[in-house]
Amino acid sequence: MEHLLWTEKYRPQTVDDCILPDRLKQPFQEYVNQKQIPNLLLAGGAGVGKTTIAKAMCNEIGCDFMVINGSDESGIDTFRTKIKNYASSMSLTGGRKVIIIDEADYLNPNSTQPALRNAIEEFASNCSFIFTCNYKNRIIEPLHSRCAVIDFGLKNGEKAKMASAFFKRTQSILQSEKIDADEKVLAELVKKHFPDFRRVLNELQRYSQFGKIDTGILVQIADISIDELSKHIVAKDFGAIRKWVSSHEIDNTSLFRKLYDTLSDTLKPSSVPQAVVILADYQYKAAFVADQEINTVACLTELMVNCEFI
Repeated sequence: MEHLLWTEKYRPQTVDDCILPDRLKQPFQEYVNQKQIPNLLLAGGAGVGKTTIAKAMCNEIGCDFMVINGSDESGIDTFRTKIKNYASSMSLTGGRKVIIIDEADYLNPNSTQPALRNAIEEFASNCSFIFTCNYKNRIIEPLHSRCAVIDFGLKNGEKAKMASAFFKRTQSILQSEKIDADEKVLAELVKKHFPDFRRVLNELQRYSQFGKIDTGILVQIADISIDELSKHIVAKDFGAIRKWVSSHEIDNTSLFRKLYDTLSDTLKPSSVPQAVVILADYQYKAAFVADQEINTVACLTELMVNCEFI
């Protein structure tokens, strides 16, 4: 069956094929050579290749694995059904099974994460767990202590080498898809979103419908639409709002301005003054807070709760 998404169609199938510094690939290659996967906690920004290298390692070893996205299924019921049922059964290949929990920092730290701590010990003879997260400080310490922690943070000398490798990979992908591309535009796109390679591929695939990659893609990316975000706010879908913020690289000032400019189109007149005060308050706080993502999500949550939408 043909993959529709380029991120899946061209996902590396071996550890060696992953675009990462050798020092980060080395432990995964050792796990492949030993055919043993310990419990792992992989920490780093979105799109850098945490889930990709975890899947590639499992594929090379030939072990059964299951992937669960923590941002979509963060409740304790998911743990009790999917995870426990899978971990308690024997592998079809006779080896150890692996559960990859993507975006584990979205899991409830008071219920689901402690339950996973117990699961690691209960199914230690049959199953290994791989957790990926953007923020490892959101993972409880008992999970940290039961996993080998690998930080995907990049050193200065590694960034240019990785960007160059991914530029060449995107060129190859576009050639396979028979899409013409302006090399300068492609280089600018990689630079703009580095090291989020997943986002680069998604943007390229989305724009490829025009038959070529030119400066138009940079214009489209610069003008981020908040239509999707507005729909999430109206629907009072906190999970979707949080995910939108984490997947869009837009500074608070630009986002707050875009929201301000569309207030009269999205809110009932009686709610506009309150929305202006909320936006101004959080824009002021943005100059002092340590975590901009939390500040932005808090602002959007307050708009969601306190304002009436058309």
